[in-house]
Amino acid sequence: MENANELSSSISFASSSIISNGSSSHNTSPELGANLESLSLSRLSGSLEKLLLDDDYDYTDAEIVVEGIPVGVHRCILSARSQFFHELFKKGNDASVSEGKPKYLMSELVPFGKVGYEAFNVFLNYLYTGKLRQSPPDVSTCVDAACAHDACRPAIDYAIELMYASATFQMKELVLLSQRRLLHFVEKAFVEDVIPILVAAFHCQLNQLCTHCIHRVVRSDLDNVCLEKELPAEVFSEIKSIRSKPPEDSEPDVMELDSVHEKRIRRIHKALDSDDVELVKLLLDESNVTLDGAYALHYATAYCDPKIVKEVLGLGLADLNLRNGRGHTVLHVAARRKEPSILVALLTKGASASETTLDGQAAVAICRRLTRPKDYNEKTNRGQESNKDRICIDVLEREMRRNSESGNMSVSSQVIADDLHMKLDYLENRVAFARLLFPAEARLAMEVADAYSTSVYTGLSASKSKGSSGNLREVDLNETPSAQARRMQMRLQALLKTDRKILTSAGPAMLCDRTLFWVVGSDRTLVETGRHYFPHCSEVLDKFLDDDIIDIPDAFFLEKGTPDEQNIKKTRFMELKDDVQKAFYKDMAENNRSVLSSSSSSSSSPKAGVKCKVRRK
Repeated sequence: MENANELSSSISFASSSIISNGSSSHNTSPELGANLESLSLSRLSGSLEKLLLDDDYDYTDAEIVVEGIPVGVHRCILSARSQFFHELFKKGNDASVSEGKPKYLMSELVPFGKVGYEAFNVFLNYLYTGKLRQSPPDVSTCVDAACAHDACRPAIDYAIELMYASATFQMKELVLLSQRRLLHFVEKAFVEDVIPILVAAFHCQLNQLCTHCIHRVVRSDLDNVCLEKELPAEVFSEIKSIRSKPPEDSEPDVMELDSVHEKRIRRIHKALDSDDVELVKLLLDESNVTLDGAYALHYATAYCDPKIVKEVLGLGLADLNLRNGRGHTVLHVAARRKEPSILVALLTKGASASETTLDGQAAVAICRRLTRPKDYNEKTNRGQESNKDRICIDVLEREMRRNSESGNMSVSSQVIADDLHMKLDYLENRVAFARLLFPAEARLAMEVADAYSTSVYTGLSASKSKGSSGNLREVDLNETPSAQARRMQMRLQALLKTDRKILTSAGPAMLCDRTLFWVVGSDRTLVETGRHYFPHCSEVLDKFLDDDIIDIPDAFFLEKGTPDEQNIKKTRFMELKDDVQKAFYKDMAENNRSVLSSSSSSSSSPKAGVKCKVRRK
């Protein structure tokens, strides 16, 4: 009734406005009709939008699960608006039902590409209201403050997701709108970011967009190795055929030599794809191609398992700051991949974080322009996996900061007992804390230090294993004193390696924020380094480790002992978590102030802006 009265007053107002202009009723009837129709459509659109936004109007009868989140829909509306949904709901889905409602998975509805939660909600709002909402900034912008967000990767990815939804669910008018937006990106974006647009255009059969992307890629300096890995075979063949037309003045012998050289490089890349580093060494010995000549480390960093990257690094044959044909170092390639273990491994070996691409982008800037605010600001509960995007940016920012500060440190030291057993107790507990509270960062530090590769390392997981009480002083009666000492020395070295490989080679700036302050060794310099960067966290942890009330190794076995003892352990452990969390945020607030100030000063450099503009022509 309220809506009817409101609509009636709107119509009366429109009528009175027309009459007040002095026009005859005969001439104003078309205009009045248009106003009535506009008001009615606007009212209908607002009423249908309530079905999506207002919980009081939740009459959904089906669910579509997007990125693990169920989204309620009304089958009658979707069927009326989309032929795809009409045919889908007509078939039914008895095999998957949630609370009496049919349930569908977005990953199964869209065979190619991906449609995210935010993009699907915008698409759904269009189905219900006929109006296209603005792009959500959280998923359509990057975290680089210097970026205009007119062609950064998150903006492109969001538009692609909307395109996949529009094309798959057969909304032609929205397909045309999305295609126009993507055409706008093709000439402005970095050519690497044109590749996903080309892939989407191919799968959605958008010939105009596909042709435009192909022309941009053909003119670019992207090599055939990259294109073959990332493009559908048909598209790559077309690009290769356009590029392979020989110039009129080329000599046949030179072309033949280039072909032989290219085949040798391809064999090295295939060996890396097969995780066979030994075969790579053999191929290098049998030919005149070097590891750098094949850009093997660039290739492994972009496409291979992190373990293979570390093995290639272990050969000691690669120049870590070598630039490929596009002027990118290995670290620039790693920044685009956003795999923390690879970034840290490269920095540990000596890769320079301050090297820039031809358009003035350092690795950290590349990483920022690939990262959405939603991912960067994602909250992580204690004990859960941290976001890789945030870890990568933090690692690179701290390395840049370390380089600028030149490592001048003067802090108070902590004396750690020289007794071997005490060293092992101390280190085991620190690493165990890191693994328990912040698993992703601790695992990253241990992977880079090869701590998992030694059988003598036990840590928290081994302490929990069956048949072990977790006591570091347990004695095997069949073990000689010399063998026991050797075993404990090996364990000590494995634990020290977890932090030493990172801290001594690249400094604390490389470590993940929440791991550094407690993964430290018995080397006094290393301890001082950790305390310099995270003094509040170190203070909290030291207080807990020095607590004589609780036996630290047993503190992790919360299920052991009487109910009262278990409650005491759990209470004390939760106190530690709260103290560490507060201290961490306190340290981060102090550290980020200097990081942000250095970032803003570098981003405001006029040279960087000019270079970037030249690149995007």
